[in-house]
Amino acid sequence: MQTVNIQAGDKNFTVVMYDNGSAHTIAQEMPFTLNMDDFASQEKVTKLSFDLPSTSTVVPAAINAGYIYLWSGNNLVLFYTTFSNSYSYVPIGYITDVFGLTDALGSDSVEVTFSIK
Repeated sequence: MQTVNIQAGDKNFTVVMYDNGSAHTIAQEMPFTLNMDDFASQEKVTKLSFDLPSTSTVVPAAINAGYIYLWSGNNLVLFYTTFSNSYSYVPIGYITDVFGLTDALGSDSVEVTFSIK
């Protein structure tokens, strides 16, 4: 599995990417910086500007803080809280250590930079 760095503010986080077509395509487009908007005080989301291959979705019983998914096509979602779930997502990866993630992302829109480690 490939590892990626994401930076929000002055904090860096290591992401382990899953082995699927969407995750591979996202990694190939790196580095990039995204302006991610807050949604429901539990996630940051943005629409990617590039096309992704079709990848099977999953319905995880719980979403964990630090998990990254695609939702409804090209919407990249970075979760910063843990909660129960009933929606379908394409798994992209997860942050290995979420300490400081909520503070780094803040409560408003935030710029997040994704790059290969």
